[in-house]
Amino acid sequence: MEHAVSNAAANTALGPMVIVAAEQHEPSPLIHDSVAQRLLPAGARMAVALTRFSPARRALVSVTDKKLRGGWASFLCRKRYIDDQLIDAVTKGIDAVVILGAGYDTRAYRLPQLAGIPICEVDLPANIARKEAALRRCFGRVPSGVTLLSVDFETDNLAERLDREGFGPAARTFYVWEAVTQYLTERAVRKTLADLGDPAPGSGLAVTYVRKDFLDGQAMYGAEAAYQDFVVEQGLWRFGLHPEQVADFLAEYGWREREQVGPGEYADRYLRPAGRTLTASEIERAVYAER
Repeated sequence: MEHAVSNAAANTALGPMVIVAAEQHEPSPLIHDSVAQRLLPAGARMAVALTRFSPARRALVSVTDKKLRGGWASFLCRKRYIDDQLIDAVTKGIDAVVILGAGYDTRAYRLPQLAGIPICEVDLPANIARKEAALRRCFGRVPSGVTLLSVDFETDNLAERLDREGFGPAARTFYVWEAVTQYLTERAVRKTLADLGDPAPGSGLAVTYVRKDFLDGQAMYGAEAAYQDFVVEQGLWRFGLHPEQVADFLAEYGWREREQVGPGEYADRYLRPAGRTLTASEIERAVYAER
């Protein structure tokens, strides 16, 4: 059962990066990413190419938001928020970046601030294989300074694997854990946090989570179709938290919550300044924590 869920979860890595790639055709994109479309598989690249035309782009936004109201804005704003925290951490001095559940993430290749900083991209074996193939197709090799690491958060010893690759807790590390926790069991979420050990002071963690009241079916937040698909039918989304629980949950593993953001903050920081009328979803929130 866990193997089947892991395989299904691996297949969800593509959608958010299609949105990022399509966003590049907006007059004022919320994220600037010249790499996203290049990394995508051929079929996805062809679909994104059509979004140069605004009717096609609007149709993709509509399909996304029909399944999860505010999903389009949320996918982009959470990524922008994490970028902001990561860049700020770089200015303060960090030694390494570990991206947990990297999928087709492009931060290692599009953020100039990360030049010279060792980066480890961690994901399920299937996603790491796809990522490596995409990088070799685009760049001819896996770029120097990037380590691709196959890990199943449910079963593997993440601490041992990271330490073996030179990403142990002695370094000031920024951990990105974006759009992953909902696919894991609570045991795996806790195991992953425990496996990060006791990172050096100055380390940071940017993590997203899905609201528990949504997963429990108590509040839909305009995402009834997503609930039926990901929670009821596929059983993919399994872990969630109530917003007021997050600080204490992270504190159990030595992390201090510094900020938690959702649709209100996304509107103030990103959507309105860009002149966008989009509204972000309430079902997923982002948190920044520090050691």
